[in-house]
Amino acid sequence: MIDNLITNLTSIVSHFRIQDLIDLFIVWVIIYRVLLLIRQTRAIQMLAGLGLLAIGYVTSIWLELFTLNWLLDKFFSNLFVIVVILFQSEIRRALAHFGRNPFFTGVTAFEETQVVEEIAKGSVGLAQKGLGALIVVEREIGLEDFVEVGTQLEAKVTSELLFSIFSLGSPLHDGALIVRGGKAHAAGCFLPLTKNPMIDKNLGTRHRAAIGLTEETDAVVLVVSEESRQVSIVTGGQMTPDLDHKAIRKNLYELFNLEHPNPVSVSS
Repeated sequence: MIDNLITNLTSIVSHFRIQDLIDLFIVWVIIYRVLLLIRQTRAIQMLAGLGLLAIGYVTSIWLELFTLNWLLDKFFSNLFVIVVILFQSEIRRALAHFGRNPFFTGVTAFEETQVVEEIAKGSVGLAQKGLGALIVVEREIGLEDFVEVGTQLEAKVTSELLFSIFSLGSPLHDGALIVRGGKAHAAGCFLPLTKNPMIDKNLGTRHRAAIGLTEETDAVVLVVSEESRQVSIVTGGQMTPDLDHKAIRKNLYELFNLEHPNPVSVSS
């Protein structure tokens, strides 16, 4: 048996080509990128469900459960179509990564830090005054489809600008602000609502829009609730609620791989 194993390994190595190495590397990169895209999303749960069905299929063959085996065989014979239907959002995200748009292009490290500080300060200030807000920070996947329906600004990000946009008298306060390349790129933008039936029924439209956008893109969204006066950060379809100023800064610095400066306090 050991001799056969050695013979087989020798045969594989002798026929191994440089193209095979390239082929394996490409497949590894694709699998890795897919896992990055679906982490912390409902796709993980659906993959687990498909895995259980696969175990059931193998078990039905082993135990000769003919009816169950017939049903699962019909299911897996249409697996490609089923995967496209189940993972359509994730597939859109993967395709969108081919046209990636690096975050903060042409912006210095100091300017990146200033943008994060102003967003953190402004979101806390809005929450304290009971003003609702949606602040979207674009990362690798472009948000041009949502920018087109908003009002373009190309303004410096400041806490004062955030107050101006999301004050009740502003015509832009109901939409989202999209930050691109370190600038307040567009305001009054409308985002897609999540279709996930498992989310909390008490969440309002802003939170559903934030979750919906981050399910389809890699954007970071800050949601300020006018009812609870809380700030939440949403990424990858997952929400981290009720953050104070220190926690907001910490999360943003980590999400954008920035060097975290000494903590500062914010007055109420």
